[in-house]
Amino acid sequence: MGYKVAVVGATGNVGREMLTTLAEREFPADEVTAVASERSAGAEVSFGEDDVLRVQDLSRFDFSTVDIALFSAGSKISSEVAPRAARAGAVVIDNSSHFRMDPDVPLVVPEVNPDALPGYARKHIIANPNCSTIQLVMALKPLQDVAPINRVVVATYQSTSGAGREAMDELFTQTRAIYVNDQMNREHFTKQIAFNVIPHIDSFMEDGTTREEWKMMVETKKILDPRIRLHATCVRVPVFIGHAEAVNVEFDTPIDEEEAREALRAAEGITLFDHRMDEGYVTPAEVAGEDAVYVSRLRTDPTVENGLSFWVVADNLRKGAALNAVQIAEKLVEEYL
Repeated sequence: MGYKVAVVGATGNVGREMLTTLAEREFPADEVTAVASERSAGAEVSFGEDDVLRVQDLSRFDFSTVDIALFSAGSKISSEVAPRAARAGAVVIDNSSHFRMDPDVPLVVPEVNPDALPGYARKHIIANPNCSTIQLVMALKPLQDVAPINRVVVATYQSTSGAGREAMDELFTQTRAIYVNDQMNREHFTKQIAFNVIPHIDSFMEDGTTREEWKMMVETKKILDPRIRLHATCVRVPVFIGHAEAVNVEFDTPIDEEEAREALRAAEGITLFDHRMDEGYVTPAEVAGEDAVYVSRLRTDPTVENGLSFWVVADNLRKGAALNAVQIAEKLVEEYL
């Protein structure tokens, strides 16, 4: 049986990646429809190597004509349109943050907590986690299965693509402006992003945490284990695609490096690339277009009891967004729809 799929936000970075991923993985769809705002209606987007889809107007789109709707259009649109799509009979897989902490909406990474997926029946909505959370819990899950995790301290190094296409353009234009001694314009970031790092993603909360850091904490608890204590510092870096994380984990019980390596090697979706030599690790420039989550620099942390440190890198537009959503859809059609 083939399914009818709509991609909402099809002209954005993640929406385009969703279309590419659906085609590459040969998702069992009889029909795929690209949907976006009225401003983009009528535009054309690529689907696979040969097909071109004409973008439909979201305000007029009839969701009763589709089985699955992949949303990547932002929290405001998701909050307004996703429930309408669900009421019309579509199962919504939403990439925004709006539904993630709703107790009646499962927050799913298929390799980590597929058992949460049946909960979609309550609202016909499934939430896709934050891009940084996805790659973090992918690396934590196989270790959690060996030894319970007590505490995580993580610093993220997040690419500009996580802030959208216009943010990527700002990195490009600022970099060019520096080289040609042109005027430096800043619209999407609070500080200059070219040749700089900015320890600020999303808005600040009263305790000094940013919402991006808060998301990583609460989403990890919901997906993996509510007992895990997590502290994050999220940083924007002058990279176009690919998020990296420096992770320090404290376990309740002993876990040695070799146990950790074996668990990570065996984990679905994880590639352990860790050689203690020049170039023996993975960087964001090497993961663009890759599906796997890469772990490097695994080592014991001797400053805490039962501690490990490691480095995690992934393409934030692939596994951090589009691929995870498509994998959720694949799981749905295999087992539930």
